[in-house]
Amino acid sequence: MKIFILAGEPSGDKLGGALMTGLKTLHPDVTFEGIGGPEMTAQGLNSRFDMSELSVMGLAEILPKYRALMARINQTADAVLKMQPDVLITIDSPDFSLRVARRVKAKSKIRTVHYVAPTVWAWRPGRAQKMARWVDHVLALFPFEPPYMQAVGMQCDFVGHPVVAEPQATDADAAAFRQTAGLGDAPTVLVLPGSRKSEVMRLGPVFQQVVARMVQARPELRVVIPATGKLAVLVRQMTRTWEGHPVVLDPNDCDLETGLARKRAAFRAADVAVAASGTVSLELAAAQTPMVIAYDMNWLSRQIIGRMVKVDTVTLVNLVSETRVVPEFIGANCRPGPISQAALAALDPPDAQQEAMALTMARLGQGGEAPGLRAARAILNAM
Repeated sequence: MKIFILAGEPSGDKLGGALMTGLKTLHPDVTFEGIGGPEMTAQGLNSRFDMSELSVMGLAEILPKYRALMARINQTADAVLKMQPDVLITIDSPDFSLRVARRVKAKSKIRTVHYVAPTVWAWRPGRAQKMARWVDHVLALFPFEPPYMQAVGMQCDFVGHPVVAEPQATDADAAAFRQTAGLGDAPTVLVLPGSRKSEVMRLGPVFQQVVARMVQARPELRVVIPATGKLAVLVRQMTRTWEGHPVVLDPNDCDLETGLARKRAAFRAADVAVAASGTVSLELAAAQTPMVIAYDMNWLSRQIIGRMVKVDTVTLVNLVSETRVVPEFIGANCRPGPISQAALAALDPPDAQQEAMALTMARLGQGGEAPGLRAARAILNAM
C-alpha cells in the first residue's frame, strides 16, 4: 500500500507520527511519501521539504508568504499525482492541505482523507460544505464533530485525540526534573509562547511582563520555558533578561526521546502554565497542570477573525468539558495585568480545573484504543 501523507506544523507532525505507527501495525507493507517533521521522520518518512515553511497562522501572517506557499502547494500536488498513492492523507494546516487535495482531486480519483476536522462549530461553518468537494473522509479529534461533516456528505469518524495515549511523567520524574533544573521547592510557572515564530515574537513580550508581575508578587517564583528545536535560539535570546531565572528546555541538546521525557517532566513539575491557545492545553490537562491561556495575532487578523467566531471560548479544555474554568485572554484581552493575576490565582489548588481536565481526557478516549491506531483502522476500513 502506498500513502502520501503531509503535515504542516508540530501538532500535525505528532498526529502523523501516531497515525503512521498505527498504519504500520495494521498493514506492515505500507510505504510513505510526503511532508512532515521529526515524529513522522522517525516512522520512516523522508520529508520532501522542511515542514517549518508551512507553519504560519493568521490571514495577515500568510499574505507575505503567499507566493512561496503556492509554489509548495503546486509542487506537492504534482508529487501526489506522480506517485498515484492508494490514499492521500492531509493533516490539519488547511490553508496548505486542502489546496493540495483540491488540485489532486481535479486531476485524479485518488482517495483523500483529512485528519482534524475544521472547526466549523467555532467559525466559518461553510468550510465543511466547500471541503466536501475534495475530501472523501475526515478523522475527527473531538466527539462532537462528526455530525457537522456528515451533514454535508463526508464520511467522518471520531478517533480520539493522541494526547490521551501519550506517556505521562510521574511525580518521581517531576521531582528529578526539579532537582536537575535547580528549581528546588520554588513555585514554578511553565511559559509556552507557541510553536511558530510569529507566535513567539508576538506573545513573548507580553509573557515577559506577565512573568515580571508574577515574580514581583512571588519573588521565589521560577520559570521554565520549553522550546521547539527550530525556535530554541530565538527563545534563549528573547528570555535572557526575564525575571525568574528562566530555564529554557532546548531539544537540540539531547536525543528526541530524552527531550520529550524532559518536557513531560517539566509539565508535571510546574505549578501553573501560561500558554498560547492551541493543542498544548490538552497536553497540560493530561499532565494535570493548571493553566491560563492567552493569545493574540496581527491586528488585521484579529479584526476579521473576531467577527467570525461563533463560540465564547477557544480553549479546548473548556470546550470538551463544557465548562469555562480555564481563564483565557484572547485578542485585545491579551494583557499582562489580567493574565498574571489569573496565573497567580491558579497557584492555589484549582479543584474546578482539575475536574474539567479529568473530564476532558475521559471524553477524548483516555483508557481506550490508542487514537493513532483508531485513525489507521478507520482509514483502512473505509478503503
